[in-house]
Amino acid sequence: MTIAMDDQHGPILDVQKLSKTYSVGGGLFGRSRQSVRAIDDVSFQIRRGEVLGLVGESGSGKSTLGRTVLQLTEPTSGSVLFNGVDLTRLNRRQLKPLRPKMQLIFQDPFASLNPRMTVGRILGAPFQIQKLRLSRAERDERVVAALGAVGLTEHHLDRYPHEFSGGQRQRIGIARSLVMEPEFLVADEPVSALDVSIQAQIVNLLLEIKRKLDLTILFITHDLAVVGHISDRVAVMYLGRIVELADTRAVFSAPRHPYTEALFSAIPTLDPTVKRNRILLKGDIPSPLDPPSGCAFRTRCRYALPACAEAVPPLREVGQGHLSACIREDLNLAAPLAA
Repeated sequence: MTIAMDDQHGPILDVQKLSKTYSVGGGLFGRSRQSVRAIDDVSFQIRRGEVLGLVGESGSGKSTLGRTVLQLTEPTSGSVLFNGVDLTRLNRRQLKPLRPKMQLIFQDPFASLNPRMTVGRILGAPFQIQKLRLSRAERDERVVAALGAVGLTEHHLDRYPHEFSGGQRQRIGIARSLVMEPEFLVADEPVSALDVSIQAQIVNLLLEIKRKLDLTILFITHDLAVVGHISDRVAVMYLGRIVELADTRAVFSAPRHPYTEALFSAIPTLDPTVKRNRILLKGDIPSPLDPPSGCAFRTRCRYALPACAEAVPPLREVGQGHLSACIREDLNLAAPLAA
């Protein structure tokens, strides 16, 4: 499926029919090997300069999708076009000059920084890996500029990660992703490991950096409240497939997939007069080793019909730029903005 874009210059990222399958089982006792489809025929595009929020429960395949887009995980099939170049057809040597333009912000600010290296060495490492021919002064200037962009200064360069708070460590991780002057960032749950009081600071920081540097961001999270604040569009993922994709306002005002409605019902409200009916999903997300037939969400969906088991519903347009993978067009789903 190809989704038309209105950007006259085309999307910065064009993912088509991307799949990632892992083989599990087998071994010494003759057990047969099974396949797990962590990503199942996923297609989407990201416009240049936008933030696409990718949401879903743990185990839905969000992080695997982000890493596969960056070719940190090799896809089983499909294509990933970055600025018109299909990354899946490039070998490691051919990918290397493109990697500075595509960077990853890690989820855990504690585990993603080498405790034996100072901040200066951490931020200087990408220059050594890429073997860029920059003078020491040019390299130091870019490192200090990256630190400044996240609210830190050159006085922090000689300190070690353990000397910083969690929020400051995540700022260092963001600075590391910026030092190579990228065009595209994958932010993989960048605030989930932080205190709630710090999360808003990091989200606002990312928005400020995005505006100043004209970055494009794939923002992965399980928190719909956060994604509603930072994203231009939202993609909802369930068991390796995108089940809804639309502008943020459209998703929050009129969701078209029952899974999206269930996620919205869990968003807390600060208004005590608002009574939101919590939708409790039945059971856990199914095992990708043995997914349900037809719509994978049907086993937990309160609107499921026998027809839902017959075939996997395609992601199709149900409104202007609004895509959904559900056969129940008759549903009038609850939305947080309508509460």
